[in-house]
Amino acid sequence: MTVLVLHRNPLEPFPYDQWLRDYPGDVVVLAARDRLELFGETVPDDDLGYRRLEFLDTFDDQESLRRRASSLAAEFAVETVIAHHEADVDLAAGLRQAHRLAGAWPSDTAPFRDKATMKARLRVVGIETASYTVPRVAADARAFAELHGFPLVSKDRHGYNAIGLRILDDPDALEQHLSAAWPEPGSVRDDLLLETYVPGRMCHVDGLVVDGRMVLGWPSQYQYDLASFGTDAGSRVDVALDTDDPLNKRLLDLTEGALAALRPECSRLRDHAFHAEIFHTPDDRLVVCEIAARPAGAKVREVLAAMFGVNLGEYATRAQAGLPLPGLEEAVAGGPRPVPTRMAGQVLMMKRPGLVRQVPQAPQEDWLEHFWIYARPGQLLDPASGSSDFLVAAVASAPERTECERRLRLLGARFEAQTEIVVPA
Repeated sequence: MTVLVLHRNPLEPFPYDQWLRDYPGDVVVLAARDRLELFGETVPDDDLGYRRLEFLDTFDDQESLRRRASSLAAEFAVETVIAHHEADVDLAAGLRQAHRLAGAWPSDTAPFRDKATMKARLRVVGIETASYTVPRVAADARAFAELHGFPLVSKDRHGYNAIGLRILDDPDALEQHLSAAWPEPGSVRDDLLLETYVPGRMCHVDGLVVDGRMVLGWPSQYQYDLASFGTDAGSRVDVALDTDDPLNKRLLDLTEGALAALRPECSRLRDHAFHAEIFHTPDDRLVVCEIAARPAGAKVREVLAAMFGVNLGEYATRAQAGLPLPGLEEAVAGGPRPVPTRMAGQVLMMKRPGLVRQVPQAPQEDWLEHFWIYARPGQLLDPASGSSDFLVAAVASAPERTECERRLRLLGARFEAQTEIVVPA
């Protein structure tokens, strides 16, 4: 028995050796060297206790990654393939199908990876999404703009981390975007999604599905614009909703309905974490943006661990490996889902281009759960490449949301004051 883990993230937040400590077989990890280096981690010179720990220079060469992963799957008679990064969900599904393994195959992951398929399935069951189109030629985009007006949002149909996302405020912005997207007159593509802009604050619901049933879930709310990662030099706060917040039940019910629409009973996708993003509009509507069938990025895993004592990365790994889930036994058996006894949230600062002169010091407050620095003085930084390209991050907790948000904003103001990045002469 062997688990193969495809790992595009830094290793520190994903101690698979601890998470799978009671797995009655071997663990093989194929990791991306460039991601460790990007986050300042040292590449290990041994296997760290795994049956094998192997590195590719990058996971961006999907064909090389697929070949090596398939070779490892055959060499070690792999029975379970795990991938927690959005960019590797399809590859893992393809490996399972090619080797006839249990777990999600490509047809099961497609509704979560293809934003057009996702929105179509949600709208069939009456769940509201933004109006959208998949423009094959520039004229399709112009026709959509003529029908719906501005602003519009363009994104990669299979994208993640807000990479490639563009908000088009007027016809000039649209034309500039079309010139870049269709540089050759008459060219055809189907990898973009164009949709109407939905106003309001973005909420997200994160949790775990076991045997097709949501056994853990909780909503939070971004206090910032996800798409501004490349220009936002300040602190970005994200905080969980209180247990008595009237939005809670609405968001959880909507997420359950959306998961059911995207994962029918015949689906092989039975055990997985999820990250749902949902707009709460000024007129009190809930509009689904998208849902991923994997653990959330940023520090959402650590936020939920502070609230529930459950790390979504760990529990999604254990669920897929068929291992027990301590603390969730009642929910797994069909009982009620757990409710947090305290609130938590995260505060983030994005990388920005320039020479790092000073970075924040680690806070000493006893309500600080975690703190990370991803740069050092003297380092020359590039702009943030996506919504998870952080300079600094912290997780804090409090008895209720108002105090938690106050603490997060206090940390954010301190981080801003202690950060110095200058543009070299």
